Amino acid sequence: MNSSGPALFPEAASRISNVSFPLTLSLSLGERGKDILRPEQPQAVHSSKCGGQCSLSPRERAGVRGKGISKHPGGWPLESARDHSTSAAPDVARRRFLKTSLLAVAGAAGISEFPFVVTVHASPDDPIRVGVIGCGGRGTGAVLDALGAATKVVYPQSGYHTEEVAQADSLTQAAIKVVALADTFQDRLNTCRGELKKLKITVPDEHCFVGFDACKKLLAIPEINYVILATPPHFRPAHLRAAIEAGKHVFMEKPVAVDGPGVRSVIESGELAKQKGLGIVAGTQRRHLRSYNETIKRLHDGAVGEILYGRTYWNGGVIWVVERQSPWSDMEWQLRNWNYFTWLSGDHVVEQHVHNLDVMNWALNGHPLKAYGMGGRQARPDKTHGHIYDHFAVEYEYPNGARVFSQCRQMNGCDNKVEEALVGTRGASNCANSILVKDGTPWRFRERDVNPYQQEHPDLIASIRAGRPLNEARAVAESTLTAIMGRESAYSGKIIEWDQALNSTGKLGPDKYELGSLPFPDVAMPGKHKFS
Repeated sequence: MNSSGPALFPEAASRISNVSFPLTLSLSLGERGKDILRPEQPQAVHSSKCGGQCSLSPRERAGVRGKGISKHPGGWPLESARDHSTSAAPDVARRRFLKTSLLAVAGAAGISEFPFVVTVHASPDDPIRVGVIGCGGRGTGAVLDALGAATKVVYPQSGYHTEEVAQADSLTQAAIKVVALADTFQDRLNTCRGELKKLKITVPDEHCFVGFDACKKLLAIPEINYVILATPPHFRPAHLRAAIEAGKHVFMEKPVAVDGPGVRSVIESGELAKQKGLGIVAGTQRRHLRSYNETIKRLHDGAVGEILYGRTYWNGGVIWVVERQSPWSDMEWQLRNWNYFTWLSGDHVVEQHVHNLDVMNWALNGHPLKAYGMGGRQARPDKTHGHIYDHFAVEYEYPNGARVFSQCRQMNGCDNKVEEALVGTRGASNCANSILVKDGTPWRFRERDVNPYQQEHPDLIASIRAGRPLNEARAVAESTLTAIMGRESAYSGKIIEWDQALNSTGKLGPDKYELGSLPFPDVAMPGKHKFS
């Protein structure tokens, strides 16, 4: 890949060669720099309920998850727990949820796209009445986050990951009412319903819907004003459109599409939401961390000069897998094992790595023009793990000529890394909490941070009550398309351009949804796979 760089990105190559301080120093940052830009290890935040005597080991508190528990009982969560890796993976330090911390919705013109977090109080006006569409591990986790409940995440060796109530008395957002649940499968809905019962929340039978039309039935309930969309990403564009047309505010998980037509639909729905005064927040939760917001604000203000180069990683272990059961049809198994089918998840470069790519787009104030990638499937032993790749490496070109080098991997037994970094003409940053400037004073964010998985919801709710609803639809759609470009470049072995991806007509998935036969997809072969 590197040998083709100057031909693909001549502007960035020429500017990098003119950087006045050694590029090797800016990339490795020396001993001082490595300490400055290394994400600070989080300190466990104990609550009065645990008295500092919780069961988490120092290793777990430092961001490496143990089996069963993935969030401190006092509320401090471990980052990678919500992103499906069963292998130890460091990520963003996340600390105690500050119950009074909401979004400031007045001021900066760009707030509807890039929120920042300050401490204010939302007025207890009309109650938020929630409907959950997609009741699996993430849907259950999202509604528990909206309620402010302490949770734990369980990853079995085989089967679904689950997000469960860790403390029955931990609900902090009692004004939020859960009105209805919808899922394709009864057992998944029952699991979510059971977790809510632990918080003394009962969803009546007449508001529990199962099947491919469950979304439509839930959205027809007039009292619902806030929906959580957490089905497999394939369904996100259609569900978002239906929710906005029904007049509901939306929290939707990332990614928000698996193909170009889906991305275009999300952008259109975002515009419709603006016309109707509806809010949309996405599960790209780094945008709701104080540390990321302050760091990237400084980057936008020129702290490291013109950004020339970036690198980003989501290298972790194999995620949860659902083995096929004899009664299941092809469609049912693929839906239940959705992570491993491109038409449902987008492949892991889209489903997971979109977090890191979203940070790159955010910091660079735009989306890439081109992607040149490679990848493959070396450690996925059989069809239990579908047909997706297990590793990708992609080089992105941005409008100013900057290059971003991207890696993501799902393989056990390897060294893991989940992070972002940028290098500019004056310095470098890890995007998360640190900036190193040539001949200047290093800066690090040292304040207490929020739990972004919970913070996403009060940010949206506060913006709605202030009359300036957040709308993250375009930002997350562009980050999703960035990931799709990387996937399609790796699948095809070709350079993929932004307009080519955005205007593509190829729509992934079956023509109709029914629990019957569905061909098993082929593994994409570079040089043979065609992107349309």
